[in-house]
Amino acid sequence: MQAHELLKQLRIPELSEVRDYFRSLSTNTLLGMGAFTAVTAYWFATRPKALKPPCDLRMQSVELPGGEFARRGVVLNGGPLLSHFYEDAKTIYECFHRGLRESKNGPCLGSRKPKQPYEWLSYSEGSNLCITPVNAVDACVCVWWVSLPLQNIGKAHRQHPVPPQPDDLAIICFTSGTTGNPKGAMLTHRNIVSNSSAFIYVTKSSCPIGPQDVHISYLPLAHMFERVVQGLILVHGARIGYFQGDIRILMDDLTTLKPTVFPVVPRLLNRMFDKIYGQANSSLKRHILEFAFRRKENEMKSGIMRRDSVWDKIIFKKVQASVGGHVRMMLTGAAPISAPVLTFLRAALGCQFYEGYGQTECTAGSTTTLPGDWTAGHVGAPLSCNDIKLVDVAEMNYYAAKGEGEVCVRGPNVFKGYLKDPEKTKEALDEDGWVHTGDIGKWLPNGTLKIVDRKKHIFKLAQGEYIAPEKIENIYIRSEAVAQTFVHGDSLQACLVAIIVPDPDFLPGWAKKRGIEGSYEELCKNKEVKKAILEDIVKLGKESGLKSFEQVKDIALHTEMFSIQNGLLTPTLKAKRADLRNHFRKLIDELYSNIKM
Repeated sequence: MQAHELLKQLRIPELSEVRDYFRSLSTNTLLGMGAFTAVTAYWFATRPKALKPPCDLRMQSVELPGGEFARRGVVLNGGPLLSHFYEDAKTIYECFHRGLRESKNGPCLGSRKPKQPYEWLSYSEGSNLCITPVNAVDACVCVWWVSLPLQNIGKAHRQHPVPPQPDDLAIICFTSGTTGNPKGAMLTHRNIVSNSSAFIYVTKSSCPIGPQDVHISYLPLAHMFERVVQGLILVHGARIGYFQGDIRILMDDLTTLKPTVFPVVPRLLNRMFDKIYGQANSSLKRHILEFAFRRKENEMKSGIMRRDSVWDKIIFKKVQASVGGHVRMMLTGAAPISAPVLTFLRAALGCQFYEGYGQTECTAGSTTTLPGDWTAGHVGAPLSCNDIKLVDVAEMNYYAAKGEGEVCVRGPNVFKGYLKDPEKTKEALDEDGWVHTGDIGKWLPNGTLKIVDRKKHIFKLAQGEYIAPEKIENIYIRSEAVAQTFVHGDSLQACLVAIIVPDPDFLPGWAKKRGIEGSYEELCKNKEVKKAILEDIVKLGKESGLKSFEQVKDIALHTEMFSIQNGLLTPTLKAKRADLRNHFRKLIDELYSNIKM
């Protein structure tokens, strides 16, 4: 074809030619084109925009010079570690008074009676319930909220306040004591303020907190995770609404309070996940749910987090309404959560959903996922109040040079030691100020941390294989039929066994699908139910990459949930492994006696 012929065909048509072309089209074709054009224009006008992350998500931490393989969060841009965010809020005392000013003495603390709305105390009323130490007295403990009779004592012996300094002791928080006796972690005002400030620093642009925000408080105040979240709320003049005290009616408190900030623990998230999937009780419903989830997951991979898509309006609206319908920030920590559960709930709830990692000795958090990074399977980058390094654990074949090892933390959020226990302090806190967590971590290529193992709770089997039971338990509880599990093994045995508490809400329906019926108690005694649950958890273990020696060989079904009341869970809802082992000693021995190796 000659060049001029090609140019002739590529010429811009005359206006009259365009008019004649459209006149030649049928009415239906024109309507269809018009509708398509309108939909396309609407999509371009309303298409969601990805959240702007605080740094390049492909590299969220950088190695520090010095040869220790220590890393610092990139969000600091090479700056020093953060001890506070606001110049007028360097202690808990100053944080509360800043909140009073920000709120203009608005509502502060709320509670409710059954089937009643929340009633609120103002910030000035709340300040009358706040104790500040008058003098720095050895082992003087500062508590945040106290009962009215203590308030009356204060009125009778009124003193002029002597505001604390950042390095003054603020809290003695006793650790949960999953191994051995609880220890009193001594935390200063600087520790607590630096930890909450680090999270403020990360989310300052993506999800700033203000007086309009409402936090639902149901986690125990013995839990530093809850304490730090409350510090985050109070410094901004926002509100804290307390649940009625019964976790079984938490959803009623949520729908009444309509919180915007909702901290959660994996145990609650697993229950939410199971309930959603349990309601999709047909193959068609399950297919629609999965399809909607995949559409939203694709958006999340692009950094988009929202709750106004067509899938939210059709599929996930009820899920969002069940937590009040106004939640815009969720945080999970305290224990590991499986990646599939976190990814699904991020999509279903459609709010900024952060996962953190830490412990009491680091005040609460030492890492967090970043805004815009909605991938699961890691706990994020170091917070801006601490550095993190991994150290060799040769007996488990983890080496820092390979980016693996025990997680160690150093910074303004690291505690001062254990109360009157220098021996335990020396075990946890080395001479250079690094707290050794007992957790095994691995650096991922994007500079985020993945927790892969636990040093403290590992044990050897008879053949010498190391076992991390918590890793196995976190896989097994993904079974719809399982509410709780305790995996056990020791060096005198060649395999693992487990105590399983079936989920009373899901077991009857789960068993019925397999042709087995009866009451919850009857089902837990049924050998076919036990066999089916064992097959299901072993299948999950295989899909998750567990080695054959990491799989349990037999299980026993138990009808009573592990709880704080029966002494099998700590106040922070962690398994008390020694107490579980002793409690189920007879049952464990029976399991091993029946196993033929």
